[in-house]
Amino acid sequence: MPSYICTTCGTQYAETEAPREVCLICADDRQYVNAKGQGWTTLEALKENHVNDIRELEPGLIGIGSSPQIAIGERALVIQHPEGGVMWDCTPLITDAALAAIEKGGGIKAIAISHPHFYTTMVEWSRALGGLPIYLHEDNRDWVMRPDDAVHYWEGENTEIAQGITLQRTGGHFPGSTVLHWADGAGGKGVLMTGDSIMVVPDTRWVSFMYSFPNLVPLNAKAVESIVKSVRSYPFDRIYAGWWDRVLDHDGKAAVQRSAERYIAASR
Repeated sequence: MPSYICTTCGTQYAETEAPREVCLICADDRQYVNAKGQGWTTLEALKENHVNDIRELEPGLIGIGSSPQIAIGERALVIQHPEGGVMWDCTPLITDAALAAIEKGGGIKAIAISHPHFYTTMVEWSRALGGLPIYLHEDNRDWVMRPDDAVHYWEGENTEIAQGITLQRTGGHFPGSTVLHWADGAGGKGVLMTGDSIMVVPDTRWVSFMYSFPNLVPLNAKAVESIVKSVRSYPFDRIYAGWWDRVLDHDGKAAVQRSAERYIAASR
């Protein structure tokens, strides 16, 4: 039986003879059901007319996306290390070229994902890479559409999954929304990988904090203050949000603070 993938959000479901009428992730008010109607595909079908877009982003870091774009355009970030690194977030397509690029960089020991809009084919990635653990926050358990023994639900506010690589729960967008801190990134100045828990906006000097980005629903001031507080102890100069062009190249920590101050002032 196939594991169907929603064409709007990219979420892969457990094996069924036929797909659901509506994707549960898209039916949630943080996402949306396509106005043209619910659509489904499979990983095998995607491989017929898509390739992985693999980019070197900085020393020790590559990005893996899909071309042409699939679903909302999710792309993964792979922190490289000779003894095995970490994949952050996910992209629906898996090809031999992407697996070879990961292996060339030292392989990975774990997968970690910010929130349900990036879960996509996480189980397929885990299996293709030897059954790696997938770290998801416990508070997002209900949005896992393809349960698997590889999924490791972590609890609390933070956890270190590799040396210098820490997951931090921010909440906000989802209860278990998470960011990743990479201490050695940006030449040792620190990198924060945020999905859209903290979103770098088109004017990349700033970030935003939203409950729903596609539906333009903002978070309240209390939630924004909580997010900023959750990352305050981490040194970071650069922010990689969830898409190729959403990178705040320097002065990231100050940008988060000044963006929050502007956001909170505007909400009063």
